[in-house]
Amino acid sequence: MTGQSDAALAAAGRPLPSDQSAAASAVVDLLMTAGWTVAVAESLTGGLLGAALTSVPGSSAVFRGGVTAYATDLKHTLLGVETELLATEGAVAAQTARAMADGVRGRLAADCGMATTGVAGPGPQDGHPAGEVHVAVTWPAGTASAVLQLDGDRAAVRSATVDAVLELFTRSVTAVVAAPDRAGGGDSGR
Repeated sequence: MTGQSDAALAAAGRPLPSDQSAAASAVVDLLMTAGWTVAVAESLTGGLLGAALTSVPGSSAVFRGGVTAYATDLKHTLLGVETELLATEGAVAAQTARAMADGVRGRLAADCGMATTGVAGPGPQDGHPAGEVHVAVTWPAGTASAVLQLDGDRAAVRSATVDAVLELFTRSVTAVVAAPDRAGGGDSGR
């Protein structure tokens, strides 16, 4: 089975490698500790992020669902990304990733949102090189995003994207969840 990404193996029912499995477990643990739920919006990862999160036992307590909006028009119709933003910035942009994360959070009535968009390759798309990726996370008290330039084939780029958004979420919300009087913790009113 060479050439398959870690997340593709998880989607195929095979166990994730320990590092991605540990990262997904850490996110689920943070969500449980905070009393939050999460929804995911995926473009280039095509469901791999949702598969990684739902591979964690007990994730059904925190995982609301996911939207795979691969086509640009679906980012608007399913996630509420403004058409003007898509026209000016395009599907592969930090602002688009943030809007996707916020949109899926609202549309699926979750406390947190995670989003992935970019170019998996093998070639460029709309002026963006293969491996250009934008990930974003939202939680009741904030938003964070990251721009990445990843190397490797499609499977490697997609798997590394899942790793990156899981890490971004963990880095972004750990201090918030650990704070005794965390802003936005618990019931977000959604």
